[in-house]
Amino acid sequence: MSAWSASSWRNRALTSRRITGRSSAAAAALAVCLAVLCAFPAARTSAKQGKEATQPVTCGTCHVGVVNSYAHAPMRHAMEPVATNPTLLAHPNLTVQQNGYSYTVQTSNGKSIYTVSDASGNLSLPIHWVFGQHSQTFVLEKDGKLYESLVSYYPREQALATTPGDQELKPKNLTEAMGRELSQWESLMCFDCHASGATRGTHLTLDKLTMGLECERCHQGAQQHMADAADDNFKTIPKPLKRMSSGDVLNFCGQCHRSWETVVRNHWKGPAYVRFQPYRLQNSRCFAADDPRISCLACHDPHQPVNHDQAFYDKKCLACHAQTKAAGPAAAPSNAKTCPVAKAKCSTCHMPRVELPGGHAQFTDHQIRVVHPGDPYPN
Repeated sequence: MSAWSASSWRNRALTSRRITGRSSAAAAALAVCLAVLCAFPAARTSAKQGKEATQPVTCGTCHVGVVNSYAHAPMRHAMEPVATNPTLLAHPNLTVQQNGYSYTVQTSNGKSIYTVSDASGNLSLPIHWVFGQHSQTFVLEKDGKLYESLVSYYPREQALATTPGDQELKPKNLTEAMGRELSQWESLMCFDCHASGATRGTHLTLDKLTMGLECERCHQGAQQHMADAADDNFKTIPKPLKRMSSGDVLNFCGQCHRSWETVVRNHWKGPAYVRFQPYRLQNSRCFAADDPRISCLACHDPHQPVNHDQAFYDKKCLACHAQTKAAGPAAAPSNAKTCPVAKAKCSTCHMPRVELPGGHAQFTDHQIRVVHPGDPYPN
């Protein structure tokens, strides 16, 4: 194939339309595919050809649109660099007082310093890792140990407040007030879900991490696929996640967003855990592990920014809860009732937003249900 130019393949594809009777659209699509395949030999290194190397094969070599869109997706920004962090740059002097301690996060010259102080003195540490794109928590290092900052940034107030889950902590000294020490397991989980290349087995490799999640994090084998594609070998394509069952997708996404088994095993209860969407979705009465209409991927494209259009989600709800039932395997089940109140803005009623304890943030509860006024939060 390397002997053919992209234009040669395009001409062959267009000629084939007259021979095979393909439509012009099909021929054009074939031409594009063949042209893309032709790009790979040009992207090989010079080891085999003895020529100066050109740009290497990347995911963007073929998947241009997906890669460009993913650059703006939340998972790609699961960890934000300090030097170019839009939030810290826009708020260079954050302060808050709580539990008898004063906290400041000061940013200048591409560096951010986290300081906690009381009558006895102060403790200042550089911020190396910022977790989250909108709400942001800082992971600090002191004496070889990692700590989760006791205060986080919340975009709703554009201010610092207690980090989720730490409301009950009563620090007794500056170190405890600075942050909560992370266990090895927590450190591995945090960095593995917010960065790429940060862990290897049970060890942290923080000197090799890339901030945010790269393709390889979810598409295992992507690196090998790119290396093989440079040699025109397309036998090692990673398995598409959409071929997984809904139950498997929930467990897959639950590696970071917490699965039902993880929450139940740890006896986590209460509104603080509404942010663990796979667990909440599996609590829904309508959840079926073999129904693709109730999968995480049925409503959310991980490569895209979050869609806030209610009408978009209405279509997902009505795929089951419609008055007319489609024929075939995708037909709505007999127990999928239609809503007597409305056929629009379904999620605003059946997936209510829940205020986290301590306020400062809300999360959409993915436990789909009929909600009555005054109903307690369902664990």
